[in-house]
Amino acid sequence: MNLIEDWLQYWPQLLSGLWVSLQLTAVILLVGLPAGLVLALGANAENRALRMTSIVVVEIGRGTPALVVLQLVYFGLPTVGTTFDSFTASVIALGLTTAAYTSEIIRGGLQAVPEPEVEAADALGLSRVDTLRFVVIPQGIRIAIPPLVGFSIMIFQATSLTYTIAMPELMSQAYSIGSTTFHYLSILTLAGMLYAAVTIPASWMATRIEKRLAPHRTPVAAH
Repeated sequence: MNLIEDWLQYWPQLLSGLWVSLQLTAVILLVGLPAGLVLALGANAENRALRMTSIVVVEIGRGTPALVVLQLVYFGLPTVGTTFDSFTASVIALGLTTAAYTSEIIRGGLQAVPEPEVEAADALGLSRVDTLRFVVIPQGIRIAIPPLVGFSIMIFQATSLTYTIAMPELMSQAYSIGSTTFHYLSILTLAGMLYAAVTIPASWMATRIEKRLAPHRTPVAAH
C-alpha cells in the first residue's frame, strides 16, 4: 500500500488525533500562560521570599524534561493517592513546563518596558499595582507576543510526548495504525505532514506579528 492509499484510508483517524493535539495545546496554553505571568511577576517582586520561591520553581520547571514531568504526574502521583486521566495529566505536566519557560519570556518583556514610562506613571500618582496593571503588563505582554507564539508552536509539537500515557493525539494514532499495518514510514510521514500543516503557517504568523510590533518598539530604542 502506498502513501496515497494509506492517506485515503487512515486520514480520518489521523485528523481526529490532530484535533485532540490542538485541543490539548489550547488548554495547556490557557493554564500555562497565566501561570507564567504570575511566576514572572513573582520573580520581579520586592519580597525576597516570593522572589526566591518563584525563581526556584522556574529553574526546576526549566531544568526538568517535559517527558519526566509527564511521567511523574501520570504514574508517580497515583502512588500517593492522586490519580489523573491522561488528558488532565497532560495539561498539568505540560502546563507546568509552559509556565516555567514562558515566565522567563514574559519577564524579559516586562523588563523591556521603558523606564521613563514607569516613572511617568509614578509621577501621576499611580500605585505600584496600577502601574503594573495599566502600564507594565500590557506593554510587556505585547513585547513578549512573538516569542510566546513561537513557544506555543513548540508546545503543540510537545503534545506528541503524551502518546506515552495513552493520550489519543496525533502521534498516538499514528503509532496505533503503524502497529496494526506495519506501514510505519507512510503513516509517520503523513503524521509529520499534518504537524507541518499547523506549525509552518503558525511560524509565518509569528514572523508577521513580530514585524508588525517592531515599529512600536523602534521609537523607544531611538530615545
